[in-house]
Amino acid sequence: MLLQMQVWALLFLQESGSPAISFDPRAMWGNMSWLARIVVIILFLMSAWSIGVMIDRLIAYNGARTQSRQFAPAVAGALREGKLEEAIKIADRYSKSHLAKVVVAGLQEFKAHRDSNEISGEEVEASRRALERAQAIVHAELKRGVSTLATIGSTGPFVGLFGTVVGIINAFKGISSEKSTGLGAVAGGISEALVTTAVGLFVALPAVWMYNYFTGRIEAFDVEMDNSSSELIDYFLKRSQKAAAK
Repeated sequence: MLLQMQVWALLFLQESGSPAISFDPRAMWGNMSWLARIVVIILFLMSAWSIGVMIDRLIAYNGARTQSRQFAPAVAGALREGKLEEAIKIADRYSKSHLAKVVVAGLQEFKAHRDSNEISGEEVEASRRALERAQAIVHAELKRGVSTLATIGSTGPFVGLFGTVVGIINAFKGISSEKSTGLGAVAGGISEALVTTAVGLFVALPAVWMYNYFTGRIEAFDVEMDNSSSELIDYFLKRSQKAAAK
């Protein structure tokens, strides 16, 4: 069906004696109405914003992944030896790691309660709350800007569709002014409609793809933080039980 439509279009152009059609961005921009130009400018601003968010999040997530892989074995060794102070210092060195941000909050809370000689149940519960608060803060940091991609991905095609409507209106204006239904009367408006539609899709598709990709990575980070918090609570419980047994 698509091939048949293309053949018909070629036959129509040949019969109408139209000159060869070439892609000239400057000519297309010059022939656009001011409203269509505003639509294209808005779409390019949306694209630039989404690209900035993508670059920022990729750098942040890669840094978090790399530092977490270095942090996990280092802090595990310190905790096995019972060196809370050293474990806290190690976590402070890996400031980009999502695991370090969560673990250091639990360690500092547990150490503070150990210094005040409170009962073990309150120590562990306070550390659990500190871990939950740290997880919520880190999760919000990881999600920063990602929702913007969802907004751009969902609204980009509609902004382009607005430009499409403007182009179709201009095409009908061309028919009215030229008193003709030939290709020359509607070519400008149709080109506006197609260009704004294409730009809208060009802006929206990468934003949707990267939003889904980042959402998956955030979910993986959440699982890692949950596992680390659970393991740290188990460590606190075992440490408290040993202290009570002495």
